[in-house]
Amino acid sequence: MSDVSDRFPRRDDDGRVVGLPDLLALALGYLLLTGLVLVVIDGVSAFFGWGELGSSNGWFTLILPAWLFILEEFRAWRPVHGRLALALSGGLVAVGLGLGAAGLAADLPPLLSGGVGAAVASVAYALYWFHGVRWMARREGSIT
Repeated sequence: MSDVSDRFPRRDDDGRVVGLPDLLALALGYLLLTGLVLVVIDGVSAFFGWGELGSSNGWFTLILPAWLFILEEFRAWRPVHGRLALALSGGLVAVGLGLGAAGLAADLPPLLSGGVGAAVASVAYALYWFHGVRWMARREGSIT
């Protein structure tokens, strides 16, 4: 695998994110960006009396991280045959951990407790995916 450039995130010739720090930073950056947009939408809704501040579902912050994993990383690892099973099992693990974290933060407004759950799910999935897909690719001989 050779780096295409020194730009962030570093990717190889196949479009795969090269390093775990890059993948985590990208996932968390997307999470924060989506969270910021959600806070603005929630604030506007509260301003117009369409709900209370913080009543939006914080799980919506997973929109851009899911885009990263589904539309970018999943496609980039097309030669790995077990990637679908890995993605599904990683999703179950990540959502389970996220639900547990959101449950621990249940006293917070839904925007924050869901955001905590989404953050935990994003980090858990990034770790699971990064190590899992590379392990599978090495077993299949796709990468060395």
